Amino acid sequence: MPVPLYQAKAEFFRMLGHPVRIRVLELLQEGPMAVRDLLATIDVERSNLSQQLAVLRRSGIVTATRAADTVMYELAGPDVAELMRAARRILTELLAGQQDLLTELRDVDGVPEQRARTGRAG
Repeated sequence: MPVPLYQAKAEFFRMLGHPVRIRVLELLQEGPMAVRDLLATIDVERSNLSQQLAVLRRSGIVTATRAADTVMYELAGPDVAELMRAARRILTELLAGQQDLLTELRDVDGVPEQRARTGRAG
């Protein structure tokens, strides 16, 4: 029996659910990178990076090519970069909404936070 689309999507997003994988995808938006360059940029052990790259490679979201002793990773296609940009846009909107809520919460009955803390009337 085939996997329902919603389940496949959930598994896809679960695969993205690791900070090192997200950082790798962010870096690869700029173009192919060697493993040594990824290691220099991301503060993780080589074995951890290797595991995360293997997950991304198995999922088909990145590709790897070997040239002599260097392994180069790159995004499998432009849709991956678009997904990362979309995530940034969504997060920006969510955080802006949270900032608006925080500002509203800090205004006590219309009294800005500064006056509320100092106890001075406007």
